[in-house]
Amino acid sequence: MVSSPHASQSVDKKQKNGLILAVVYVTALFFIWAFVTNLIDPLIKSMKVIYHLNMFEAMLTQPAFFVGYLLMSLPSAWVLSKSGYAKSIIIGLACIVFGCLVAWSTVFSHEYLTVLIGLFIAASGVALLQVAANPLISTMGDAKSSHFRLNLSQSFNSLGAFCGGMFGATYLLKGDLFKKNIEITDTLKAQGLSFVTNVYLEIAAVLAVFTVAVFLVRNTIAHHAPVIPAHAPAPFKALTSKWANLGALAIFFGVGAEVTVLSGLLFFLEQEHILNVPSQVAGKIAPFFMLFAMFGRFAGTFLLKFFKATNMLALVGAGATALCAVVVVTNGLPVHSFGGTINLYGYPIPITSGFIPAAAAIMIGLFNSIQFPTIFTLTLERSTAPASATSGLMCMAIFGGGVMPPIYGLVADYTGSKSLAFIIPLLCYAFVLWFAFAAKKAPIHAIEEAVSAGH
Repeated sequence: MVSSPHASQSVDKKQKNGLILAVVYVTALFFIWAFVTNLIDPLIKSMKVIYHLNMFEAMLTQPAFFVGYLLMSLPSAWVLSKSGYAKSIIIGLACIVFGCLVAWSTVFSHEYLTVLIGLFIAASGVALLQVAANPLISTMGDAKSSHFRLNLSQSFNSLGAFCGGMFGATYLLKGDLFKKNIEITDTLKAQGLSFVTNVYLEIAAVLAVFTVAVFLVRNTIAHHAPVIPAHAPAPFKALTSKWANLGALAIFFGVGAEVTVLSGLLFFLEQEHILNVPSQVAGKIAPFFMLFAMFGRFAGTFLLKFFKATNMLALVGAGATALCAVVVVTNGLPVHSFGGTINLYGYPIPITSGFIPAAAAIMIGLFNSIQFPTIFTLTLERSTAPASATSGLMCMAIFGGGVMPPIYGLVADYTGSKSLAFIIPLLCYAFVLWFAFAAKKAPIHAIEEAVSAGH
């Protein structure tokens, strides 16, 4: 019996609509984990004030989150190989919900440690989402457009980061506790802690609803996911591939640089010789880093249609390195008024020479934009290890976001300069630049689970 053309078209349309729906849900994951991750930047300021921490101690908030990537990414690759993509996504979301509830329980314990434990649990869920979603979106369509799809999804990741930062600054840094030159009392600290715990309770509720929604379309996602081999490869198999290791290092330093700049940006901008603004205003300006990253990802997604991914990565790596250098070399320059003010969020900001390093620091986001997704797909194309194992290793390397901020804090505390401390992200971006040039000459292959010889 021969099927009619209309029936065939109907099936094709249904399959196409199913693929689009799956892409939408997976792309939403990029937004969600970025939102949760970038709440940490204003949270650092909140914890610093509530628990009387120095810069190094405050920056330890990031390792509590990013150690989840270090410890859970390779196990996540194993979970992915055993459970499949759809189930792994649901498990990851459930972990984030549970982590947010643990952070909320600080309202009862009043201990900083409870917040850190909650962040670690949430990060473990995010690690599993990263391991699953990055190769998943890369393979949902034509292999030639994998860079395009991942960068497009990462554009919404930047939007989630911007929204998370703005949301955090609005609700984690509100109240008299964060006003300049105010006496901090136990009552104010208790109020600030209540704001923190309420935010994480609300996020847990919203994500619980989204998890149910993903559960309802799990079969659609599973249908369009890469086929998992019957004999799942060992997650440590990625360690045998030169390019899996180099890509992991590039992710380590690239994410380390990004998180370092974001973590220190609020503290940097509120300084008298930079913008001289209250913490909440600085907290609302800092997320513009991710807004520029979103613009950069949309622009980069378009440009990747015409230019090689290695060339684009070299361009953004050089730009980020140069902007870090601007911040470093302007350290100690006398403040000159250019006249006039800019009103941001109801606060008048005098226009001074401090705008130069402030603008340079924020604009790093534009060049940071396509680094992660481009490094990710460049590595998947060059690694001789299975895609799931390579993805797991690179996601583990995201722990760089927990290593570099404390080093930045140490340099800032030792030198007394948050500008000179930008030498840390500068060196990280320099490695990304080197990786872009090295990747140009390496052979490539299709992104797959099977290990092919001679890659």
